[in-house]
Amino acid sequence: MRRWSAELELVGAGGEPVDLWRTLSSHGVADLPPNAIDEEARTLETTLALPRGRARTIRIRAGRPGFALVESADVGSRDAVVLADAARHMLRLDADLSSFYDAARDDPDLGWACAGAGRMVRSPTVFEDVVKTICTTNCAWSATVRMSTALVSELGIQAPDGKRAFPTPGAMAQAGEAFYKDVVRAGYRGPYLRTLASDVASGAVDLEALADPELPDDEVAARLLALPGCGPYATAHMMMLLGRYSRLILDSWTRPKYARLNGRKASDRTIERRFRRYGPYAGLAFWLYLTRDWVAETG
Repeated sequence: MRRWSAELELVGAGGEPVDLWRTLSSHGVADLPPNAIDEEARTLETTLALPRGRARTIRIRAGRPGFALVESADVGSRDAVVLADAARHMLRLDADLSSFYDAARDDPDLGWACAGAGRMVRSPTVFEDVVKTICTTNCAWSATVRMSTALVSELGIQAPDGKRAFPTPGAMAQAGEAFYKDVVRAGYRGPYLRTLASDVASGAVDLEALADPELPDDEVAARLLALPGCGPYATAHMMMLLGRYSRLILDSWTRPKYARLNGRKASDRTIERRFRRYGPYAGLAFWLYLTRDWVAETG
C-alpha cells in the first residue's frame, strides 16, 4: 500500500503560533464520527469525501517541530491537494487570532492561551457541523454519539479501509422517515434533519455561505435561527464553529463549570460583563476559561 503524507505549518494567518493538540481538543463535537481522537497518541483520524463518490481516511498528528503531518494511503496527486486543503481547513489555519492574543496576554486567567490555543476544529462543511450540533440538543452525549454514528455508518461514502465519510445532504435527504426514527433514533430531530438535508440538497438553503467573513454576525445568527431544529443554543454553538466568537455559549454545562471555577454562581449578565473586554472574542475567551483543564499543562 502506497503511503502519502503532507506537512502543514502550524502558523496562523497573523503569524501566531498554533498548538496542534489544543486545537484537536478544542471542543467535544470534534470527536464525533467520522472523526476519532486518540488522546494517548494525540491524533485525529477522519474520513473525507472526495469527488466522484469516493473517500479516503486521513490521520493528523504532530510532525517535526512547528508542523502537523497529514497521512493517508493510495492518494493520487489531485486527491492529495483536496485532502491537504481539507485538513488545513479543519484546523482553521487560515484564521488570525493575533488580536485575541494581544488582548489575552496580560490576563492572568487567559495569558496561557497565547501559546497557541483557541482554534476550533471545524468540519469540512458547514452542513456537517450544523447536523452534528442539532444532534447535541436536549440529550445526553451518548445519544449524540449514537445519532452521529448511525448517520455515518449507514449513509456515508465508504473509503477503501472500510471507514465512511459524513453523509452528503443528498444521501440524508433520500433516507426515509423510518430511518431517522428507528435507526438513527433521532426523536423529534428526525424531521428537522430530513428537512435541512432536503433544503441544502435542492439549493434552497446555502449553509456554506455562512462561512463568508463579510456577513455580519447578526445576519448569520438570524439565518441559523431560521433553520429547522436550530434554536438559541444551537445557534450560539454554530457561531463558535463558524469562527464568530462575540456570543457566549451559556447552557447546562458552561454555567455550572463557570461556577466551579469562579467559586460561586453568577448570572448570565455577570458572566457576559466579565468577558466584555474581549469584544468580538468574548465567547472564545469564555470557552477557553472553561476548558483550560482539558489539556494537561506542559513546560
